[in-house]
Amino acid sequence: MGDKSESIKEDEIAKLLDFFTKNVYRAKDGSSFCEGIERKCQALFARDYQFTVIHNGNGELCSHYPTKLIIQEYETSGQEIHQKGVVEPIYDIAKLRDLMFRSRLARCRGRFVVPVILIDGKHICRSATLAGGPEIYGRNSLSYIFSGGSSAAPDEYSEGADVPNTSTNDWPLIDTVRAADITLLNTLSVTHICDLMLENKKVKFGLNVSSSEKIDKLRRYDDFCLISTPYPGCEFFKDYRDNGFNAKGITFDWTQQFVDASLSIPNSVVSGTTIDWHMYRHWDLIKITQNYLKLLLSIIVRNNAGLLIHCISGWDRTPMYISLLRVSLWADGKVNASLSAIEILYLTLSYDWLLFGHNLSDRLSKGEDIIFFCFNFLRHITSAEFSVIRPHRTSQNSHEPAQFSDQDTSSCTAQDALRNSSPSSLQREQVDRSSGNIQCNSRSLGPDSVFLPDANTADVAVADLLHLGLEEATPPSVCGSWQMISKNGSFHDDTPQSSPLSERSEKSSVSSISMDPISDVHEGHSPRKQKLEEVSNLFRKIYSSVVRGRDYADSGGGGITNVLDSISSKIGFKNL
Repeated sequence: MGDKSESIKEDEIAKLLDFFTKNVYRAKDGSSFCEGIERKCQALFARDYQFTVIHNGNGELCSHYPTKLIIQEYETSGQEIHQKGVVEPIYDIAKLRDLMFRSRLARCRGRFVVPVILIDGKHICRSATLAGGPEIYGRNSLSYIFSGGSSAAPDEYSEGADVPNTSTNDWPLIDTVRAADITLLNTLSVTHICDLMLENKKVKFGLNVSSSEKIDKLRRYDDFCLISTPYPGCEFFKDYRDNGFNAKGITFDWTQQFVDASLSIPNSVVSGTTIDWHMYRHWDLIKITQNYLKLLLSIIVRNNAGLLIHCISGWDRTPMYISLLRVSLWADGKVNASLSAIEILYLTLSYDWLLFGHNLSDRLSKGEDIIFFCFNFLRHITSAEFSVIRPHRTSQNSHEPAQFSDQDTSSCTAQDALRNSSPSSLQREQVDRSSGNIQCNSRSLGPDSVFLPDANTADVAVADLLHLGLEEATPPSVCGSWQMISKNGSFHDDTPQSSPLSERSEKSSVSSISMDPISDVHEGHSPRKQKLEEVSNLFRKIYSSVVRGRDYADSGGGGITNVLDSISSKIGFKNL
């Protein structure tokens, strides 16, 4: 499918970013430039994976998804499958595409669940949050009008989905499309759903414009482990920009009226961690991003099934975490292993950000520079704390897979993962999920229930985090009981911390820059650290050359221009 001689040059990333800062990708536009980007993405994926393609030609599945959705099925690099040539696909692509089409109304803006990363046979997926009733019925009505009387909704409940009796439901179409959504999740063997929303449901002008799995009234998603990790929206990154691109000490104002989602994590996922999750409202931007990333990495490695990550629309916070996961796992040699630093940068910028609809031009115009934060943040995850492999101190081999007890099955092969994934008529192999029945129930505890982890707030390495909950009798894929973090604050500090945001509300000028202080990681020049710093430096170098001279931000004084000039001079790229 691809040629290893395929290479990416810096000027290609510069052209990509230049296009990105001026255009919002839409599948129906049929841009030859974007078609070239998609061909390069396929060639880069083909270096390490066998995949099939689901066509989204004119955006008939989703207008702001790639025209060619890449469904990775097997890892090929360094494995026998590479010598054997083409093997039988796992999925019936025609049926999978039809399921995506029928489930698209279930999620905001039609942004259905799509697998984007494959690790050890498990899919990391992305999507938007669940759509509310008004959007579902509104989109279905528009489809009916513009398609000559053809509804966009499925005709009947999806096969394999356990749907409640609709006789007590005033919105039967919601049952239908969410049943299709659940079938798609099961088909992709997703058992954990991580929700980054600050809200239980998004409200605009007094109207509920979105919902989420955690508040589904009929509890359709109770068979999944629902993990609520509220994270600041892209608007918050204007404060990051206004602070000279220094994330240290910036804390989100959790007292805002619209924020009604609390941190909610099953205790089998985090029990035993030394992270004090009660303190999440006091963490600055660096710490909350680090701790959520550790949590996601531990879920990915410990469990035999897939993970879905979403925010509201799935094109700001979602690509940030997808990109961080891809690059972090790449630095460990776990995904896209054959790619160089410039190739992984091109792949994640184009596929994870541009082709899935991130509006960089709009974000720059508002000073909401979440994409710059993402790649600058790589400097804060270079240590072994964020690695899914454990350093070997006695062997000449620099790394080996993390060692697990007999009860941990996270180091399974792709075939093992398939044997333990969800049954589906779309998969060609019969799989058994009976031993991995998910038993999570977010409503088993009251709203003020709390989880009391170790009071020690020191960070814990991901390799150690993988051992959490091993004393429990349930398999690693079983979530167990849920624990809620109360809205009433921390047990360790009765006095709320003042928000640095309010203290610098008048500091709009960013003519001088105070770069994020890099975490004291004591890792020397490990391969992981070198890889991540190379990607971060490449991005900052090229990004500053493209964005310099364009003052997108709405603050006066040429703010972003001066900031990027300062960045360039600090890292030695002033004369690029």
